Amino acid sequence: MGLFTDPSIPGVSAGSADASRRQWLAAGLGAAALAAVPAWAQQPAGDRTLRVGHQKGWLSLVKARGTLEKRLAPLGARVTWTEFNAGPVQLEALNVGAIDFGDVGEAPPIFAQAAGAPLVYAGATVPRPAVEAVVVPKGSAIRSVADLKGKRVAYNKGSNVHYFLVKLLEKHGLQYRDVQSVFLAPPDARAAFERGAVDAWVIWDPFLASAEKTLGARVLADATGVANNRAFYFTSRDFATRNADVLRIAIDEVNAVDTWISRNKGEAAAELSQVLGLDRSITELFVGRVGYGTRVVTREILAEQQAIADTFFDLKLIPKKLNVLHAAPVDLS
Repeated sequence: MGLFTDPSIPGVSAGSADASRRQWLAAGLGAAALAAVPAWAQQPAGDRTLRVGHQKGWLSLVKARGTLEKRLAPLGARVTWTEFNAGPVQLEALNVGAIDFGDVGEAPPIFAQAAGAPLVYAGATVPRPAVEAVVVPKGSAIRSVADLKGKRVAYNKGSNVHYFLVKLLEKHGLQYRDVQSVFLAPPDARAAFERGAVDAWVIWDPFLASAEKTLGARVLADATGVANNRAFYFTSRDFATRNADVLRIAIDEVNAVDTWISRNKGEAAAELSQVLGLDRSITELFVGRVGYGTRVVTREILAEQQAIADTFFDLKLIPKKLNVLHAAPVDLS
C-alpha cells in the first residue's frame, strides 16, 4: 500500500485494500475497473493522452496545480484524471487499458505482475521507512519487538506492512509464526485496536499518524533499518515504449511537488488536510516524516522489489516466483 492508499479513517472515503485485492483477483473486476473510468478517459488508438489514475495524495496536488497539463501541451498531449481508492484497482485499470499512469505502494505491483498485468515501473520515491510502524496501545506492557511473541498482531494481508512485519520479526530473532496474525483492513484493524481485540497494529500513514494523535497509540518500531517502504509510479509497457517523453515530464512534475512540500511543510499539511479530510495535526505529523524526492527506477530499487516478491512467494501470497526485471523501465540501463 502507498502512503495514501485506502485513506479510510473517519472523514475520508476509502475501501479495504485487502478486499480490493481479492476482488481484483476474482473474475469480473476488470470490467469494474474499466467502468470506474469515464468514457472520455478511454483512449482511442493514436491519441496523445496521459490518462492518470490517482489516489488522494501527491498526485492530487499535481492535478490541482495544472502544471502537468502545461508541460505536456507543447508535445500535443493532454491529461485526464480518474480517482481510485486503492492501488490494486488502479493496477487492474492499467491491465484493461483504462489508464496509463498511477501511484501505488510496494506491494500491489507484485500482485499485478503475478496476475500478468503489462506493468512497467515508471518512477520511485526515496525510502520512507518512518511512515509505517508497529503501534501498541499507550498503556500496553509490550515494550520491545521481542514482546510481540504470542501476541495478536493486526495488519493488512499482502501489503507493504506484511513484508515489514516479517522482516522486523527476523531482525529481532523471531519467526513469522511466533505472532498471531490477524488479517484486517485498516478501518477494521483500527476498530479492533481501539477495543483491545488485538495487541498490536502494523500500519502506515496517514492511519499511523491518526492512531497516534487520536488514540494515543505508541510506536513500538518503525521500518527504519528494516524496509525502505518506497512509493512507486507505474505505466504500461506499450505506453512507456511510445511515450517516454511524456513519462519523463510526469515524473519531473511529481518530483517538483515533492520538492515544494519539503520546503513548505506547513502549507502542504494544510492542503493535504483538505484533500484527505483529516485534522491538520495529523497531516503535519506525517508530512514531517515523509522522505522527499522522486526518481527513475534503478536495478538497485528493482532488487528491493524482488526481495518483497520472493518473500510473498515464500508466504504463498502469490502463485509463482517472479522476476521483477520483467517489469523494469524500458530504458533501464
